[in-house]
Amino acid sequence: MKSLLLEIFYVLAGLVSIIAAVYALKDDKHPHQKETALFWFLFGAIFIVGKYIPAPIVGAMLLLMGVLTAMKRVTFGSLVNAADGMRQKSADRMKNKIFIPALTIGVVAFFVAQVFKSLGGLVGLGLGALAATIIAMVMTKEKPKQFGYDGSRLLLQVGSASILPQLLAALGSLFAAAGVGEVISGGIAGVLSEGNILGGVIAYCVGMAVFTMIMGNAFAAFAVITAGIGIPFVYAMGANPAVAGALALTAGYCGTLMTPMAANFNVVPAALLETKNKYRVIISQVPIALALLVTHIVLMYVWAF
Repeated sequence: MKSLLLEIFYVLAGLVSIIAAVYALKDDKHPHQKETALFWFLFGAIFIVGKYIPAPIVGAMLLLMGVLTAMKRVTFGSLVNAADGMRQKSADRMKNKIFIPALTIGVVAFFVAQVFKSLGGLVGLGLGALAATIIAMVMTKEKPKQFGYDGSRLLLQVGSASILPQLLAALGSLFAAAGVGEVISGGIAGVLSEGNILGGVIAYCVGMAVFTMIMGNAFAAFAVITAGIGIPFVYAMGANPAVAGALALTAGYCGTLMTPMAANFNVVPAALLETKNKYRVIISQVPIALALLVTHIVLMYVWAF
């Protein structure tokens, strides 16, 4: 059941991407309509039939998508939002009820995770998104076509950054398999003196933040940095694993606040808010992130030993 439901949600996600490709192709004012359409079509095809395509071909498709992105051929186009007057009118009519669909996603996901534990979190999230879409259609009384248009417009507006979570998740596994942790451990050993607890704590927390900035994912960074720095230079010195591990992971989140690689946190909001500087969210978060990183170092040094 779990595999079947996941397959259905992957297909639905792929269809959203295909619809975005169609809208890009029909957009006569789009500066790169064919290239943008090709990017989203390939992305949708991987979601829908990727498991049936040989891995080398999927890899070639991803490389082509990367080339299109590097050449800045994946752009937004001219799809317009609803008129300001219409949006204001709808906002006045809906008021706080507008948050119901968004809250539905979390409520349904939590319910599925608690009651149908065998289905897993992704299925709960997918069911929540499906339920939220239906509720939004009932509340707004809009036609399904409008949801397809706005969903495609949003996906095109966010752009290629929307695929970073999938790529970064794979990157974490790749780094772990390649032995990056061992390389980092060897490098740190040449700098830190034996028994230097403070140095190990600083290296662990800063390493988590920096590696998270590179990978965009603290969970992926945790496995690599813990193997390379945490175990030999912190846990081996007698640190409480529960305290040090928790603080190391949240130290990684300090890096999340400072990197465009965490696209869903830092790039997507800037795109949705249509800020002039696409790094505006990151710029605002850097001072807080640095202060939190120092706080993590102090707390790990005091509490974990």
